[in-house]
Amino acid sequence: MAIVTLNIMTQTAAHIAAQALQSEPVNAAVGGGANAGQAVAAKVSESMSIVSLMMEASLTVQLVMLMLFFASLFSWSIIFSKTKNLHTERKLTAEFEREFWSGGSMQNLFNKWGAETKKSSGMSEIFVAGYREYQRLNERGYANNNDLLDAVQRAMRVELGREIDHLESQIPFLATVGSTSPYVGLFGTVWGIMNSFISLGSSTQQATIASVAPGIAEALIATAMGLFAAIPAVIAYNRFTYHVERLVGQYEVFMEEFVSIVNRQLTMEER
Repeated sequence: MAIVTLNIMTQTAAHIAAQALQSEPVNAAVGGGANAGQAVAAKVSESMSIVSLMMEASLTVQLVMLMLFFASLFSWSIIFSKTKNLHTERKLTAEFEREFWSGGSMQNLFNKWGAETKKSSGMSEIFVAGYREYQRLNERGYANNNDLLDAVQRAMRVELGREIDHLESQIPFLATVGSTSPYVGLFGTVWGIMNSFISLGSSTQQATIASVAPGIAEALIATAMGLFAAIPAVIAYNRFTYHVERLVGQYEVFMEEFVSIVNRQLTMEER
């Protein structure tokens, strides 16, 4: 009986040992598969980073991204410089208006702002142009006041045109970037997706998300860059256009008031 029991225990132990030996390769395979899966996931995550996608994009998509990058860079430089220039222009215009309506002599005002080369606003330049023409014609002894007023107004209109050109310089570029950048980015996206499906169709491997995702992702980056270039440009264009229109309106009102003052002065001299 003891021998039979011993034989049974021996067979059971041998069976358990055999099962243990068989399970070790399975566990090793499962562990190796998990490690391999983690390695593949890490590799896919690394290859799906924005920088790597941009570097591995097709030449056409890379050119589109480069074009949008430089357009955005130039737009931001215009935004910063134009913001500073318009702020300075509004500040100098307000300063000149205070001095003009303070009741001082126009001759002193002309001497001060006419001699300034760096510190001058559009309104002061219009005033200098009009008063210079008034002085020139008055010294020649123009008897017809209407002709004198017309000449002063023409001189101020010419200077107004120069000031408008100066204020609106580089602003149309922002409108161009804002209106065309999304379409340029969309072109890069369509091109990238088209290349992805062409390469997928010519491949003998099974179509999976992993095989299509990088191409589509790199194509969508072009659209994102197009929007990144367009949105600030459109906002800045609308803001700058608003401020320029306000300044031009102030210039035109000042011109009418200045002509009225000159007209009153000429009427008083006739009396």
